Amino acid sequence: MIKMNFLKITSALFLSIGIGLSVATPLSSPKASDTFVFTAIPDEDESRLRQRFNKVADYLGQKLGVSVKYIPVKSYAAAVAAFRNDQVQLAWFGGLSGVRARSLVSGSKAIAQGFEDKAFETYFIAHSSTGLKSSPAFPKGIAGKVFTFGSKGSTSGRLMPEFHIRENLGKSPHDAFKKVGFSGNHSKTIQLVQSGAYQVGAVNFKVWENELKAGKIDTSKVSIIWKTPPYPDYQWTIRGNVDGRWGAGFEDRVKEVLLNMRDKDLLSSFPRSSFISASNSDYQPILDVAKAIKLID
Repeated sequence: MIKMNFLKITSALFLSIGIGLSVATPLSSPKASDTFVFTAIPDEDESRLRQRFNKVADYLGQKLGVSVKYIPVKSYAAAVAAFRNDQVQLAWFGGLSGVRARSLVSGSKAIAQGFEDKAFETYFIAHSSTGLKSSPAFPKGIAGKVFTFGSKGSTSGRLMPEFHIRENLGKSPHDAFKKVGFSGNHSKTIQLVQSGAYQVGAVNFKVWENELKAGKIDTSKVSIIWKTPPYPDYQWTIRGNVDGRWGAGFEDRVKEVLLNMRDKDLLSSFPRSSFISASNSDYQPILDVAKAIKLID
């Protein structure tokens, strides 16, 4: 059994599972352009992601004084691949995908995280037909149910819930449940459990709060049954070669612009209350846990 006190973890966790190369939009070599390109893991509905990050691109462009473009990708693995291949120079990663990306690109750095990301949570949710209720203790009654994770490369939708499942049920998810699925993103996880297609699932708490606020969750059909202890998660990661392309101090300017983002509309689209400084060392616990439960070598 793995023994870790997550309340004392003030940064980092996990590594992206399997690197896919397919990107939603074909990308040209960044060396052929002065455009600063960034991407983000596709953790919720694509239309919402485009709306959210196109606004961020406008903000970054205005503050940095360079052309900035957001490129959507189809999967967590594709986000890591685009970063590795220098098709993007900045990325909004989850804890796991960020660790993986930085391990593949020498000199890359985690530079900022959401204020909420230093103590992130996963919600275990259940369909009302299960009879499962909210409890401070891990819901061992989920054993034998039909369960869905989010993306295979997600920190909050796969890594952390799998850790707690193994710790509390003493089995791998495939041995603990009647059936295991991977929805692909947190919004879809909520939809699948709410519809009854899956009895139980694991979801990013910020996506749950956002969907609830948007009126997309029927709490008579799906509800939270357990919340994980906090752990570090999302962060902005930048490639180490940006100063050589956009001038000395560009990396520091990008970090400063992110930390000084104050527009409530921009922040609410994440949703985060603010961004705070982050470093690579903050995310060592993610790597440790991913290795411990054998999601990476």
